[in-house]
Amino acid sequence: MSTNRRVVIAVFPDVDLLDVTGPAEVFALANRETGGRAGYRVELAGPSAGVVTTSAGVRLVADLAFADVEGVLDTLLVPGAVDPHPNGPVARIDRDVVAWLERVAPLARRVASVCVGAHLLAAAGLLDGRAATTHWSTAAQLAAEHPKVTVDPDPIFLRSGNVWTGAGISACMDLALALVTDDLGEEVALAVARQLVMYLKRQGGQSQFSVPLSRPAASRRDIDALRMHIAEHLDGDLSAAALAARMCLSERHFARVFRQETGTTAAAYVEAARVEAARRLLESTDQPLEQVATACGLGSVETLHRALRKQIGTTPAAYRRRFRVSS
Repeated sequence: MSTNRRVVIAVFPDVDLLDVTGPAEVFALANRETGGRAGYRVELAGPSAGVVTTSAGVRLVADLAFADVEGVLDTLLVPGAVDPHPNGPVARIDRDVVAWLERVAPLARRVASVCVGAHLLAAAGLLDGRAATTHWSTAAQLAAEHPKVTVDPDPIFLRSGNVWTGAGISACMDLALALVTDDLGEEVALAVARQLVMYLKRQGGQSQFSVPLSRPAASRRDIDALRMHIAEHLDGDLSAAALAARMCLSERHFARVFRQETGTTAAAYVEAARVEAARRLLESTDQPLEQVATACGLGSVETLHRALRKQIGTTPAAYRRRFRVSS
């Protein structure tokens, strides 16, 4: 016997296409993998019923108008849209969507945003007093415009009660898989992930991006080359003296240039890169902690513990229990 899980996804001009179609495909596959027992029924709601043009230029068809959404909803899913700006994308606040959210959110068992859709939830007051994430490029905007929201720009997704927020853009798939896991268990979600040729391993709390991607590209090619060297030699000598010598600079000059180009110290950058590598090994292998620490250049299990607690607030064993993917 199937359960009726009505999922309404908001669509509006310039909405991000994948934020709509990605979750819809996950829910459809969950239905298929359970022989229909999952019971997901996806509807698209827009300013009016009919054609909506997405940011990709691909047109979607809204099943019904915002004004016609009534009755109990299982899941209300809100994608976003951005406007270009010289300093980076700016999340667009569509007042029609915000007004609709204020009306229909109480009808839903849970509410979820994808990517910059978090800005719409915040504008509707649905994130006040909650922790939330969004696409890293607009996280500062969300924090500045909504001081009652605790913005964490790092995770793939966050859950706060019945409100979920996801990063972007492909992270919409991870969020949708998490919703399926919450409804039907990990076995079904894993079956869906296999059909999508995805790994069911990017959990809430995992980072949106790697250490190199979290830093702006350097204006100096030698700094970018050095960052590549660091990534490829994590178990080597990456002391400030060794890195300065590699660039043929004094340690003082090197420290100044590296901070200017990356916004952090060389020591902090190296530690973050080593912790990221350790996290990957903890997720994907059963290597003893001594081997993980050695491979990542952290030296000892004690240093590995200290670095993970400092960077992500947990222990290696706890991180592995949460994120380890069985082969």
